[in-house]
Amino acid sequence: MSRRVKSLQLRLTLELAALFFVASCLAVGGLIYSASRTGGSLIDRELGLRAEDLARYVSRDATGKPRLELPPDLKQAYDASAQRSVFAIRDKDGRLVEASTPEVATLAVRWPQADSEPRFFGLTGLGPSGQDYAGVSVLLDSAAGPLSVMVAEVSGGNQLVHTMLREFVFDVAWYVPLFVAAVVLLAIDSVRRSVRPLRAASAEARNIGPGSISIRLPEADVPTEALPLVLAVNHALDRLEQGFAIQRQFTANAAHELRTPLTIITARLDSLEGNGQLSALRQEVGRMNRLVEQLLCVARLDSVALDVSTPVDLRQIAEEVVGSMAHLALASGRSIALTGADHPVRITGNADAITDALRNLIENALAHTRPGTEVIVEVGSEGALSVSDSGPGIPLADRPRIFDRFWRGKGARSEGAGLGLAIVMEIVRAHGASIAVGDHTPCGARFDLRFRAA
Repeated sequence: MSRRVKSLQLRLTLELAALFFVASCLAVGGLIYSASRTGGSLIDRELGLRAEDLARYVSRDATGKPRLELPPDLKQAYDASAQRSVFAIRDKDGRLVEASTPEVATLAVRWPQADSEPRFFGLTGLGPSGQDYAGVSVLLDSAAGPLSVMVAEVSGGNQLVHTMLREFVFDVAWYVPLFVAAVVLLAIDSVRRSVRPLRAASAEARNIGPGSISIRLPEADVPTEALPLVLAVNHALDRLEQGFAIQRQFTANAAHELRTPLTIITARLDSLEGNGQLSALRQEVGRMNRLVEQLLCVARLDSVALDVSTPVDLRQIAEEVVGSMAHLALASGRSIALTGADHPVRITGNADAITDALRNLIENALAHTRPGTEVIVEVGSEGALSVSDSGPGIPLADRPRIFDRFWRGKGARSEGAGLGLAIVMEIVRAHGASIAVGDHTPCGARFDLRFRAA
């Protein structure tokens, strides 16, 4: 492979497969070698036993000379006509006692005396048919004294052993791939089960975000080699959570501390009479008040889990918010209309949070719609809520980012801080609801929220 395999599971499987294949080949080779050695040892052992049998039937005759008296079955085995097996026996002085054929007798007389250690030899072109023989010569004790016994058998007597070995090799050639395939499947299953805790940790890691920083990677059943990494990630998440908590607390404290002096400044400005500069100052203080309120709302959403299990009338919330913001719309030369269902629309959620979300959507719409136009709030009978304006609309490229905190599009005319839509998204997520951004006909933007019906 020119490229290194990146998958740990695939890498372990391939390495195990290669290991099993090499081990299987070595095991088969060892078995073949051992079987071949065993086959040769059996043949050598058989020749040694035949030599001992011959020595056992040698005794002295009445004159004291050694003589061989074989039983009928052994005589038939060494029949000169068959010549499958041949032998020659000499006494301690080298004199020939008995030989299976005259030709073997002639050869045996020229050979040196055997000793106690078996000596193996080969004969070529022996007999009328010119056959090859493999044999052994050894010095053995007998009733007639020490004897030098030579026994040989036609070469190829181990043909059965070689045939069995050949069949064994052919059979193993089929079994080894099947065995390796079975082992590889088991290895794949084993590796998959081994890395399952890592997959679970990866799946859990995908759920970690700014709103779910308290989630930790599971440490149970994680392999020892990967456990330090999981622990390090969890410790890093602990530090991040602590940093987030400090930051949220600071934001909440700062917004809370700013609230009182801004309220005092607003009250004093309202009691003063002045020119247009004082009016502009009041407007700036109003913006600061709104920013502080938004910061406090963000801090609450980040630190406290919303109770979204209360039955809520979506129509009633829309009526109250539209009624409270009508004067703001009229003051800016715009208007608000409430349409849709004229009956209670029951959903499950948090009334205060939904009120904040709708207020932010209407403020956003009033900031972008053209003077003299209308912002339309529509309540659907199935828990739907939409806010439409007649402004320039939202470009497709900006829609994925409009819910990010403090993000404002290029050339934005709004003087907001970029928190309103972020607050809406947090409230929508807390309710398990959905929000979609689209185009309003003939122009403008449309925000569609859908809550779960009660």
